[in-house]
This record gives sequence, structure tokens and C-alpha cells, in this order.
Amino acid sequence: MYTSFSLGRAFLPLSFALLVAACGSDTPKEAASSDTPKAAAPVADKAPATPSYPAGFITADDITLGKDIDQGMVTEAKKIFDAKCHVCHGLTEEKVIGPGWKGVINERKPEWIMNMMLHTQWMVENDPDAQALVEETKTVMPDQELTKDQARAMLELIRSL
Repeated sequence: MYTSFSLGRAFLPLSFALLVAACGSDTPKEAASSDTPKAAAPVADKAPATPSYPAGFITADDITLGKDIDQGMVTEAKKIFDAKCHVCHGLTEEKVIGPGWKGVINERKPEWIMNMMLHTQWMVENDPDAQALVEETKTVMPDQELTKDQARAMLELIRSL
């Protein structure tokens, strides 16, 4: 009587042979042995893949910046900053865990700043600048679950610095 161990040993060479046969070349044998070149199959023109944006992704058209800073938004944003942001960010240029916010408006577009607050994970996965920040800080900002209006207020705070 065969045990499962001896059956496994009996099928091992057969399994290995099937694996080698299955992992062979992708080139069909007749094409590999042919001396006459064959015309390549036409390749469809493919544009580089553009990542699909998440729902609510902010574009430049979604933001209207006034000439003057909206102090009401700044007041609201300071409350949010104190509750959710101050542990990792400062209101100066100094890095805490994440970058300091002073001057960020001169380095990043407003829509980028808002998307970083609203769609952090998507930005980290798809945006080279966000990826560079993660590399620099060795951390990813957690989702703060801000609304679009709250993120807009935070942008106004950043503008005010």
C-alpha cells in the first residue's frame, strides 16, 4: 500500500516535467524554427496611461482665490490645524514630521495642496512630488477626513503665512 508520502515522491518527477514544459519559451515552435522572417503583428497606438482621478479631485477650475485673504476661513482653518495638523506640521518653514507650511503656496499649486489634504493616498500612489515628500519624511500623512470646504479653508491659512 502506498502512503501519501510515497505517492508524492512518485508524482514529483512528473510534476517537474510538466512545470518545465509549461514555462517554456513564449515563442511558438514553428516561429522559432522558421528561417524566414514574419511580419510583426500591428501594434495599436497606446497613449501613456493616465491615472483615473478619484471622485472630488480638485482642479484649478475648482478654486477661486481672492486677492485678499479670507480671515473667516483662516480662523476656521486654525481650529482644524490645532485639532488635526499641529502634531506633524508647523506654521513656519520648519519641518516637524511633515513640511512646515510657510511658503508652500509658492512651491505648489493650490489644487495640489488641496488634493494632498483630500486625496492623500491617491497622491502618494500617483504624484511624483507627493512620492518625493514621502521619501523625504519617511511617513505618509493619514487621511484627516476633511471636507472640500475645510481643505479650502486650510489652503487660505497656508496662503496667509
